[in-house]
Amino acid sequence: MTIQSPLPSLASLLLLVGVACACSQPPSEADARVDEIFAQWDSSGSPGCALSVSRAGNPLLSRAWGMADLEHGIPNTPSTIFEGGSLAKQFTSAAVILLALDGKLSLDDDVRTYIPEVRDYGKPVTLRRLMTHTSGMRDWGSVASISGWGRGARSHRHAHVLDIVSRQSALNFEPGHEYSYSNTGYNLLAVVVDRVSGMPFAQFSRERIFEPLGMSDTQWRDDYRRLVPRRSTAYSASDDGFLINRPIEYVHGNGGILSTVGDLQIWNAALTDGRLGGGEFVRMMHDRATLNDGRRISYAGGLQLRDFAGVPSITHTGSTAGYRGFIGRYPDQQLSIAILCNVGNANPGALGGQVARVFLGDAASPDPEPGDGMSLSAAELEAKAGLYREVDTGDPLRIALEDGALRVGSQPLVAHSASEFQVGASERRLVFGAATDGGRPTIDEYTGEYYDNTYEPVEQFAPAPGQLDAYTGTFHSDDAETTLVVAVEEGRLVAKRRPDAVFELEPVYEHAFNAGGLGRLRFDLGADGRATAFGMRQGRVYDMRFQRVADSGG
Repeated sequence: MTIQSPLPSLASLLLLVGVACACSQPPSEADARVDEIFAQWDSSGSPGCALSVSRAGNPLLSRAWGMADLEHGIPNTPSTIFEGGSLAKQFTSAAVILLALDGKLSLDDDVRTYIPEVRDYGKPVTLRRLMTHTSGMRDWGSVASISGWGRGARSHRHAHVLDIVSRQSALNFEPGHEYSYSNTGYNLLAVVVDRVSGMPFAQFSRERIFEPLGMSDTQWRDDYRRLVPRRSTAYSASDDGFLINRPIEYVHGNGGILSTVGDLQIWNAALTDGRLGGGEFVRMMHDRATLNDGRRISYAGGLQLRDFAGVPSITHTGSTAGYRGFIGRYPDQQLSIAILCNVGNANPGALGGQVARVFLGDAASPDPEPGDGMSLSAAELEAKAGLYREVDTGDPLRIALEDGALRVGSQPLVAHSASEFQVGASERRLVFGAATDGGRPTIDEYTGEYYDNTYEPVEQFAPAPGQLDAYTGTFHSDDAETTLVVAVEEGRLVAKRRPDAVFELEPVYEHAFNAGGLGRLRFDLGADGRATAFGMRQGRVYDMRFQRVADSGG
């Protein structure tokens, strides 16, 4: 089911040969390697992907695999329209930056200047902080899911987003303290464009971005019910094959961009040559955020600026419902890649990296492997193993000792000294401090650019049945507009949410329980030993407070 674009011109064929020489492989080998990457979706019984690769603005490869519509037997092609998920964020950033260049706003403006519905948290939440996920704003979708009305359960509009945002009594953290991905920022930016430009965000994008660039197949999914010719249906895998899984929401700006791999190539070119907004626009799009402590992170205007396989890269991935997307540029090699998929089991970042390696050739270094590190005695390793808790968020960290080595999840800890360990081959470092009274040390976690954490040792909690009664009661959160009833049923602690959701609470450490898809609950106990409140950690919400309103309820 591989679909290719029409036969290339002689010039294109010569270009392919030239690129093949640069990559030390004939074109047929590159084609075969790319086909192998997407082979699992190359079927008339599966959804799949579309791919476009270019160098210096010249097309190298345009292909598609699998089906755009399984019910009607329509295959994917390079001109199929997909939804790109968070690839949308760079277009929203572009709209805001164009208004800044027009003199209509500044990226350092407080969002409350334009959206007074946002609460005053004492320190300004700037448009720049929203754009770079350093605002501390809770992700509205995570808040909505706490109530049982997540993004796949209700057709949310921007009015719902503003309503949820207006109720939030706290931020996840002080603006600029750290990076935490939040769709809220980009929905608010879309509303800012609405209000400042005096026209709907989708119209502004069309008139100032899509039409000037000739992106004729690109639009916002501001009404998911609108007919869009050549749009694929999105799917998720099921026991019986595939289920339709397309977004049912009106919100956009955080996601909701409908496009083709060809139009995404036009966009990548515009971010390179300044054809939209000139050099200052390009500079502002690529201006990475700086945290309060002076660290400069890799996130800019909906773009990630990092090294990949030893070469500079500018990329972003997208994921919404059953759609997946990847867009990437490798400036030193003038390489541009766009991938769009309508199958939920596609990993866009992994696919983008695999395709990039094919065309980067010898310029790409091999993936790093965890080193051997230094050897430590069994006693030194055993003293560090166990359960830890992050002091601010309460997030657990379990360090296991297996076969003579420490591990965090599936990643080995590589010792660089008796106290400093690298997590696998990543930039993440764990530095063990002095031992506490309990015999285990604290841990400082360094992630390179985004955030630092401190963990303290805790013990696994195994409450006796009678101890569970201390956590029962009815608890309410105004921020989430949700009431949860915590009860003991058949010797288990459960949280119940109307109309029929029941979450088993699995103990982690003292007073903390994992509640499956609901999140993690950490209870506060009063002088009488009964829970007075709990904080919920759910996805991109750090500490949603629930207060006891009754001993029991329905």
